[in-house]
Amino acid sequence: MLTAQNTPSMSKYFLILFLLIFPSWAGQSQQRNPAVLQKDQLVAPFSLDELQRRNFLYFWELADKENWQIPDRYPTLTFSSIAATGFGLTSYLVGAERGWITREQAAERVLKTLIVLKNLPQGPESSGVSGYRGFFYHFLDLKTAHRFQTVELSSIDTGLLMAGILSCMSYFDGDNATEKAIRETADYLYRRVEWDWMLNEEQRMSMGWFPERGFISADWRGYNEAMVLVLMAMGSPTHPLGPEAWEQWCKPYFWNEYKGQSMVNFGPLFGHQYSHCWIDFRGIRDRYMREKGIDYFENSRRATLANRQYCIDNPKGWAGYGPNIWGLTACDGPQDVRKGAVKHDMFNGREVWFEGYSARGAAVDYDGRDDGTIAPTAAGGSVPFAPEVCIPALETMWTEYGAQLLGPYGFKDAFNPSFTFAPGCENGWFDVDYLGIDQGPIVIMIENYRSGLIWNLMKKNPYIIAGLRRAGFTGGWLDAVKTRPPAPLAAQPANPEVPLEPAGFFKREVYTSPGGRQLPYQLMEPRGYKPQAGKRYPLVVFLHGSGERGSDNASHMRNGVYAFCEKENREKHPCFLIAPQCPSDSRWSGANIERSGIFNTDPTDAGKLALELIEKTIRENPDIDPDRVYITGLSMGGSGSFDLMMRRPELFAAGLPICSRSDPRFVERIKNIPVWLWHGRLDETTPVAYSRNMVDALQKAGGNVKYTELSTYNHDIWFVAYYNPAVMDWLFAQRKK
Repeated sequence: MLTAQNTPSMSKYFLILFLLIFPSWAGQSQQRNPAVLQKDQLVAPFSLDELQRRNFLYFWELADKENWQIPDRYPTLTFSSIAATGFGLTSYLVGAERGWITREQAAERVLKTLIVLKNLPQGPESSGVSGYRGFFYHFLDLKTAHRFQTVELSSIDTGLLMAGILSCMSYFDGDNATEKAIRETADYLYRRVEWDWMLNEEQRMSMGWFPERGFISADWRGYNEAMVLVLMAMGSPTHPLGPEAWEQWCKPYFWNEYKGQSMVNFGPLFGHQYSHCWIDFRGIRDRYMREKGIDYFENSRRATLANRQYCIDNPKGWAGYGPNIWGLTACDGPQDVRKGAVKHDMFNGREVWFEGYSARGAAVDYDGRDDGTIAPTAAGGSVPFAPEVCIPALETMWTEYGAQLLGPYGFKDAFNPSFTFAPGCENGWFDVDYLGIDQGPIVIMIENYRSGLIWNLMKKNPYIIAGLRRAGFTGGWLDAVKTRPPAPLAAQPANPEVPLEPAGFFKREVYTSPGGRQLPYQLMEPRGYKPQAGKRYPLVVFLHGSGERGSDNASHMRNGVYAFCEKENREKHPCFLIAPQCPSDSRWSGANIERSGIFNTDPTDAGKLALELIEKTIRENPDIDPDRVYITGLSMGGSGSFDLMMRRPELFAAGLPICSRSDPRFVERIKNIPVWLWHGRLDETTPVAYSRNMVDALQKAGGNVKYTELSTYNHDIWFVAYYNPAVMDWLFAQRKK
């Protein structure tokens, strides 16, 4: 977990990071009980019941018999995973309902697990503890159940654990001593979590904390697997998030069409599955989804179909892909068999890189994160969304690959028919391990498809109901729940120790022109912005360089733009900022490496779209001051800044072109616009002579021009220019006369 958006963004990504730091753990194989792997080796006929039962056995048979935590993977033994323990707790309920174990057996196992979790040491120390402030560390040592090495105190993994705990709290409603103890202990564990301790000033939760260095700046925002985390935190009676938490969560959503499906985009399918394991989103909607006319269940259905369609289209030509062999999500990969050795291979005439554990996926902003590796949990965890395509996929994988992919605990984590580049992989790569966080969704989501068991349980949980209602969900089953409305949330003070992640200030949008052309862009609002509050703010237009062109609405945010997110700048110079992304087949202006001074009569397609976006933004937002519209850009974006100023000089109050080139013949058009140019004397990409020529021409025309040239800098001079306080002070002081 890791987004991303929204980045990117998650505990699967922390697992990826961990395996990069400690690669030896991915390859250690310490079979605790080899005999376990000998049974059920023969491939039985496919059925959902058989698949679900085998995945259930992963949790029932492999839980440690002293601390009852679930191993992260098996037969490779590394550490236990608190998220896997959460999936395991819910899976026990499925086992009891299916008759694989008795209710009494499930209750006994659950209570033992909860008591251990309650008694594990908590504290700020860096070792010898299992958690802090009610949160738990991502991974725990197999023997002691204390923090494993230097992993983070994880908010999302604690959330997944608590979701499992709350499902047990709702299931065990009997009057006997065991079931009463389960409810009391579950309630204690949930109430103990200090969700608000992780809260930053944007009312978003940090992804985690390290005793050695403090909070992680990355926070939970946008659409991903942490929906259930935020909702549970908002439902807490002891440490709730504030009323703005859900609005801040939704703000960076990226709605766009992909593979014929209009949806909130997120690449790996686990982000569309995890929260749905516990919450039935059918028919209930928050404000965002009410405006879109669908619910989150439908959004996940569309994401599942788009993921499948990507694999059918198979743009990279991987072996095996088709209508019934598909599924991209976070999972193991074939690079692990190389023990971390870096090596590229030739496949279909091109050099490719096969990854180890990685978050594979398919979405507008995630296209191409695909190395031919399929994870059965992608289809297995999406069964309720699209059974007509998921069940045939599971059956095909079961029958076509048989014992290569199957074992006593269901499907191994992943396989890659294209990888034939290591001993033993002549017919493709097949994982040796099962992963708890991938086995769990198969058990739970198949049960939700078959009976709705877990969904119906959580509809009775007061904390889930309170969280949904506080987040603004209405409709469907939620309106039928006859409980007292939750107390209104008070604004929660942020923890000043939690840093902010610059990317968190932006939300992603797409401008569609009257002709149907699209321009992705990201939008930042002023600090503390309240619409129509009687205050007007400047607008900054930021144009990126040529290397960040595309349509993912993400890669163009690499250089320079986050300088406007620095705390001092956001406090001193609050502003709106739009950062459009130039399509791969266009440029902001006619100027490029081959043509240094071309100003054409007509703008480029990207330049025309950018101007339309600027005008639309000003026209539709009365809180923008039209006398304070600034444009800046680096490299190709600097040239584009000149180009757009020359076309519409009345729009702009100032320009800040960095390492740019333009046409000196047209400086008369912009001589009344204050301009500050920056260039590095050692720049070999855009020679410094281009800025010098523009400065000379502007000075001769009587223009208002400043120029800074640094003798020791190359093309990346923007790192100096944008982070210079004097530059920001100058820019925001300009106003059209």
